[in-house]
Amino acid sequence: MIAIIADDHPLFRVALSQALQTILGPSAELFQAHSMAQLWPLLRTNPDTQLILLDLKLPDAEGFAGLTALRTEYPDISVLMVSAIEDPAVIKQALQLGAAAYLPKSAPLEVLSDAVAAVLNGDRWLPAELQTAVAQAKDLIDQDFASRLEQLTPQQFRVLKMIADGLLNKQIAYEMNVQETTVKQHVSAILRKLEVNNRTLAGILFEKLKLPDNL
Repeated sequence: MIAIIADDHPLFRVALSQALQTILGPSAELFQAHSMAQLWPLLRTNPDTQLILLDLKLPDAEGFAGLTALRTEYPDISVLMVSAIEDPAVIKQALQLGAAAYLPKSAPLEVLSDAVAAVLNGDRWLPAELQTAVAQAKDLIDQDFASRLEQLTPQQFRVLKMIADGLLNKQIAYEMNVQETTVKQHVSAILRKLEVNNRTLAGILFEKLKLPDNL
């Protein structure tokens, strides 16, 4: 099988890679990425990837936006979050947005085996000591919004991100190498699916995917 570890800390990435190789066996192909920008090309050249270990705070992940983009673009790939953040509300939100498991970086690497086994078996996984707190945690993002986000196509999610970044339709068309009329069609579909009246409101909703400033 093919797995990718996306984390910006080299030493932790190497330790995680060594542990994962032991768990999956010598035949498993493991790749490493230090950013979302490096992760996307790896996924394009390795379409049979089955598992991604993703650090929630990658510098260019923009909080939950990186996870949401992955789930939109590659819904069949399991994403196991590995993060230093242990806030129950953050963990709950990651699971609600499609993460298959959440492993705190403070957990022993041996626990990784349980998480990987559960994920590859198609199950959700959390450390036992966090399950109650996560279940009782508040929602950071409205569940209706989360479900509406799931309706967006990969192209529409990219357009939404650029709308949030303040790009005009002409600029988005240039970035995506498409006609401006195509962008307008995407924008119309995004507004309809998110149930908002204008692109400003759509951009404000996207901002909710970013992590709180105190984390």
